[in-house]
Amino acid sequence: MSKKNKSRLDVKNILEVLEVLSQEIKGIQTPLKEFERIQTKDPFKILVATILSSRTKDEVTSKAAKRLFSRADNVNELAGLDAREIETLIYPVGFYKNKAKFLAALPKALEPFDGRIPDTLKELLALPGVGRKTANLVLSRAFGKHAICVDTHVHRLVNMWGWVETKSPTETEHKLKRLLPKTFWSRVNSILVAFGQSVCRPVAPKCNNCPLKGLCPGEKS
Repeated sequence: MSKKNKSRLDVKNILEVLEVLSQEIKGIQTPLKEFERIQTKDPFKILVATILSSRTKDEVTSKAAKRLFSRADNVNELAGLDAREIETLIYPVGFYKNKAKFLAALPKALEPFDGRIPDTLKELLALPGVGRKTANLVLSRAFGKHAICVDTHVHRLVNMWGWVETKSPTETEHKLKRLLPKTFWSRVNSILVAFGQSVCRPVAPKCNNCPLKGLCPGEKS
């Protein structure tokens, strides 16, 4: 990869690139769009669906979430299910046994908040099964707060494009917060996840159909 080619997708053009990609991915299914169909703005359902979505295909997450919500539509109803019952409802999401344990423990963990989902990063991270990606998505989607949700697609793409040079999603999150205006923070995940899943895939990327063709330093010939 030449330095010349690497510099062509310049950091200065980040917002321009994101706008191009946002048009490109219109109509492509993303986790956020799927969650909108599941629960509108309900923080409880957004949190649960996001926990279920880790290492799981979107369509599997959607079906599992709907089965679980048919039995437990809120935290009080969730408290009435044990881990084994939750396992049955959410299977075959990835790591379903661990996720069932996290969800079974959630009602008790929410007692200090009177059963409500907290709206700060620190408090969300204290809940079972909640990491930074999940917490940031809940802050953004459920509470309308400025937060950047960094998953493997976001981390991979912005490093490949040279916008950041980081070794972890957490580091990527912090650097993107310095690069992007807050109005873009909540949009980054939905744009880059859809683009990373459908076009710039980690395996067999569709470089010939990419709107960034000729600009991307990771482009395949």
